[in-house]
Amino acid sequence: MPEWLNDAVFYQIYPQSFYDSNGDGIGDINGIIQKLDYVKGLGCNAIWLNPVYDSPFMDGGYDVCNYKQVAKRYGTNDDLVNLFNEAHKKRIKILLDLVPGHTSDTHEWFLNAKKAAENEYSNRYIFTKSVWDAPPQYRMMCGICERNGNYLVNYFSSQPALNYGFYEITHPEWQLPPDHPDCLATVEAIKDIMRFWLDKGADGFRVDMADSLVKNDEEKIATAKIWRGIREMLDKEYPEAAMVAEWCNPQCAINNAGFHMDFYLDHYGNGYSRLFRYGEWGNEAVFNSNGKGSIKDFADEYLPAYECSKNNGYISFMTNNHDMPRITAYLDKQAIKLVNAFIFTMPGVPFLYYGDEIGMKYQGDLVSKEGGFSRTGSRTPMQWTSGKNLGFSTSDEIYLPVDKSTDAPTVENQINDPDSVYKVITDMIALRHKYDDLKGNGELEFIYEDGKVPFAYRRGNLIMYFNPLAAQSEMQTAYSGDVIYKLGDSTFADGKIIMSPQSFVMINIK
Repeated sequence: MPEWLNDAVFYQIYPQSFYDSNGDGIGDINGIIQKLDYVKGLGCNAIWLNPVYDSPFMDGGYDVCNYKQVAKRYGTNDDLVNLFNEAHKKRIKILLDLVPGHTSDTHEWFLNAKKAAENEYSNRYIFTKSVWDAPPQYRMMCGICERNGNYLVNYFSSQPALNYGFYEITHPEWQLPPDHPDCLATVEAIKDIMRFWLDKGADGFRVDMADSLVKNDEEKIATAKIWRGIREMLDKEYPEAAMVAEWCNPQCAINNAGFHMDFYLDHYGNGYSRLFRYGEWGNEAVFNSNGKGSIKDFADEYLPAYECSKNNGYISFMTNNHDMPRITAYLDKQAIKLVNAFIFTMPGVPFLYYGDEIGMKYQGDLVSKEGGFSRTGSRTPMQWTSGKNLGFSTSDEIYLPVDKSTDAPTVENQINDPDSVYKVITDMIALRHKYDDLKGNGELEFIYEDGKVPFAYRRGNLIMYFNPLAAQSEMQTAYSGDVIYKLGDSTFADGKIIMSPQSFVMINIK
């Protein structure tokens, strides 16, 4: 296990929307290099970079046509290597985004697989034996190849699924087992891509749809076996490299598949959703000030997952990501401050989505761009200054529009504001680095009275108390100590803590 993960705080960068260094309206790698000091100033010591590979951008770069080539819009391979080098000088790690489940339908592998004549890539993807064979339980593209067959896609029609085999074979005439040589060749091709970028300085990978490899694998037995083999390769050849899974099942992703981290994702109804987004636009979330949320419902799901995986890896909370609406669509500013106090004091390895530190808004009325659809409003350009395009670009035409409201938050107007989300996030990250009890692993004990709020949790000698309610509230407590940080007012008296509306306090009982 790479030791650096225990004190890691990641910053997620959507490259086309971060900073445009050459004035073409699209963010680029050199723009990221120019903003590394900003990332460092947040307290973040690692970056997750969304895909920068060559792509037709039918799905924001998650449709890769060349895994070993940086897309021209972002720069060159040399620029990416330069980013690795400059980041490392500042002690910042870089994880690339790995897309192992599918490619673009313009990838050279797929162009060969579509051919009628059999070749070494014929089984790199999943084709039926006949164009008339399109089983309804599978998402198939029909009748568009010279090859007499239909192919399976992972989601969009432009994303043919790579062939890792089928754990349960329902159509033996065209389905292969995971140990078939051609399926094993797909695994080796992914390892080759990983080695290519690790050798150039990458520090690991965030793995897109990590649980999607082997089909008909409901328990993910064969898929986990593939990732364990990849983890063995990393442990042997690149022991400091790390992988984080888009899986949301720590028992499977961390314990069985060998990932170092697993995202705690926004699957509706799960613990993450119940904290921040549950109900219609978050009206039953724990951090909604109306008090309808249940911390017990979160804890009942999260704590068993934490206990079973904490010795093998990290559960990763995120402030948001490129696939879900920014939390500004759900909660008010004070609630968002409490959300971030929670995320950055919980165990695991936290991820901060670009722009969340300044409270960027979700722009829900945008026309879909590059397969974004409802996600487009969370992928708008970073807002740096009050200048043209809010400092993102000097171009007259930019990738997506910036926030045009008069109160649009920017780094310029938030960074020195004592009432800003920026201040809370940077304060929390600084405390996380300072206190060992707040780092990635360690003790965690939840404290609540009836499953509702307010609530608290203990990590070593530190206790975090939260009152998300819009009214003053109190709870029984056996603890008191030195106040390390607070939002709002709190008073300890007669075995109780009395907290002002939407407040937080961290104490040290040592």
